[in-house]
Amino acid sequence: MSPEVLVVGESLIDIVHAADGSTREYAGGSAANVAVALARLGRPVRFVTAWGDDARGQVLADHLEAAGVRLASEPHALARTATAAATIGADGAASYVFDLDWRIHEVAPGAPAFVHLCSLGAVLEPGADQVLELVSGLRAGATVSYDINARPAITGTGPELVARVERMVGIADLVKASDEDLASLYPGHDLEEAAAHLLTLGPTAVVVTRGGDGATWVGTGGTVEVASLPVEVADTIGAGDTFGAAVIDALWDRGPLAALSREEIADVLAFAARAAAVTVSRPGADPPYRAEL
Repeated sequence: MSPEVLVVGESLIDIVHAADGSTREYAGGSAANVAVALARLGRPVRFVTAWGDDARGQVLADHLEAAGVRLASEPHALARTATAAATIGADGAASYVFDLDWRIHEVAPGAPAFVHLCSLGAVLEPGADQVLELVSGLRAGATVSYDINARPAITGTGPELVARVERMVGIADLVKASDEDLASLYPGHDLEEAAAHLLTLGPTAVVVTRGGDGATWVGTGGTVEVASLPVEVADTIGAGDTFGAAVIDALWDRGPLAALSREEIADVLAFAARAAAVTVSRPGADPPYRAEL
């Protein structure tokens, strides 16, 4: 059986209010975006998620099926499908207002080679405790990646959120965080200090993304930086999710994280930057197919 990745986390509908006053709805959610991005890159994906038994839930089901994503749990765990109202600024950046509940049904996890968890699904109760138990049971046989992707608009900030994030960091091999994530979680600390702190909690490496300023891999062997690609921005929805999925894809056939050379790490980050550049060049969370890269 070929290796597969198990993605765990939220699916939702992005209700996008564009700068020109128009409104459109897109299938999205951080974890769903990662699952779709990996499937479009040709990787076998199973997905643990939840939505309502309603019209928006059917949109999500159709979207995932079209991408080739298989479900690893019964998704009808919510009273209604979650939404994120996204307002797009003049620079293409999105700000969000969420209507979201989170819990999951029983999971048939299989034996994945990679497990990815992220964002609200990792910290929003009651589902976060279910996710922690699930991933803790799989980490001995899988490489675990965790994208913090903080959403203070729904989770708030402060010590309780930091504790929930850090317990997930503690079971991950690879952690991804944006500069905004780290500023929200650790105000008063610079990016290097915050990343170094996360590294002390157990992961092999921490990847910090800085939007148009590139990305940095922080590991026990030092740091590696790559630049972002210049691109005309439609919006930034799904860019970080695509970056995270592309990192997993680029690591797929490589050795253990701790054994990667600086050149290999630079190749991984550069590939992820190319993938994210495609996503930001078009509206909504629309990650690239492998042929586009």
